[in-house]
Amino acid sequence: MTPKQHQTELRVIVAGGGLGGLALAAGLRTRGINVSVFERDTDLAQTGGYHIHLDEAATGALRDLLDPEPFEEVLASSATTRLQGGDIMRDMRGRLLYRSAAADDDGGVNIDRITLRLILADAVGDALHQGATVQDFARNDDGTNTVTLADGSTHDCDLLVGAEGVHSQIARSLAGRPTSKPTGLLGICGRTTVADLPGTAQRLFGQDSGLAIGPDGTGLYIGYHDPANQAAVRSPARARSVTLEPIYIWGAVLSESAATERLRPLTGSALRDATAALLQDAGWTSPMLDVIAESETDGIAPFRFHAGPPYANQLAPWPAGTVTALGDAVHAMPPTAGMGAATAIRDAADLATRLEAARDQQATIPAAVHRFEHGMRIRGAAAITASLGPVRMIHASATPIGRVAARLGLPIGAALARLRQRTR
Repeated sequence: MTPKQHQTELRVIVAGGGLGGLALAAGLRTRGINVSVFERDTDLAQTGGYHIHLDEAATGALRDLLDPEPFEEVLASSATTRLQGGDIMRDMRGRLLYRSAAADDDGGVNIDRITLRLILADAVGDALHQGATVQDFARNDDGTNTVTLADGSTHDCDLLVGAEGVHSQIARSLAGRPTSKPTGLLGICGRTTVADLPGTAQRLFGQDSGLAIGPDGTGLYIGYHDPANQAAVRSPARARSVTLEPIYIWGAVLSESAATERLRPLTGSALRDATAALLQDAGWTSPMLDVIAESETDGIAPFRFHAGPPYANQLAPWPAGTVTALGDAVHAMPPTAGMGAATAIRDAADLATRLEAARDQQATIPAAVHRFEHGMRIRGAAAITASLGPVRMIHASATPIGRVAARLGLPIGAALARLRQRTR
């Protein structure tokens, strides 16, 4: 490392305490860089979504960002993917369309979003300021930035990072326009304890994870999650998972319409039952619907799928400087490929490394940000492209031809899948 006398003091402000923003702040703290995170939430456990997948690249990024103890907490609170069943695709009646030979051992883990957020928040420590929202910023003549919070207070920094998610005002200000747009799909997510399901559903789903496709622009993701019995690292003293028994994470996907618009203000059992009813109208049956019918009602929530442009040259369309953004603020993507959080964490690790070079006077801040944004555009475009494949498939089933093809073709596909299994 460059001798200490050749280091320069950096002041970084991160707007937003989601996974990407907290991961960046944790990584900067381990590098001795002055960072402050302003997050509007007052309770970090009240966060949307359930478990997330971190592949080997994202897990390695966390290893670079965290000290050894909190990284061990991540592994001890995660389910390893190598013990789970293969990826599958089913139709609306649960008939198998495709199954991979075995689970992809990509060196990754599945972890509860809440668990990971709380671990990262602890790593950030007193640099995290909750109940604080960045309202505006101004660039000063000396290259620094002055950030104004909703309470009227101001804070100066050498670099401002927008990590406020899909509706980031910082990224929008940099781009001069919204950085993503709705895909026309609505998601409703929930979780169901395995033991609460009928035996037929338990036997059908097993430890598999995958997407089911139906007609009329409908889909249903079901993912097995059991960090207590499938922990990546056995370290009971450091295990912090909020999931203590085997569960299925589910996410219904519906093409937006007047019917789905009526779902958005609903909560709890009303949202659960209305979601199941819409899928049933589209031809879904038990045992697929059982995972929704037996779902816990606390935490069920609807959300619109957003996506940025799937082209690297259209992401982060601004010149590099002393204000940047990462994660969904730049490259929002639907959850259909399970890559959103992993990509944001990789962004954080890359930016932390670039800022360490700037701290050590090996690069200026704008030059460091330029290198970071180049890699972020490539990562983001690849992840968006992967996530839009299932989106197009679901949209296709909502067209007149697609409806007929889904209702007739899916049973044929299931029959062919059974034939292939017997042949093997």
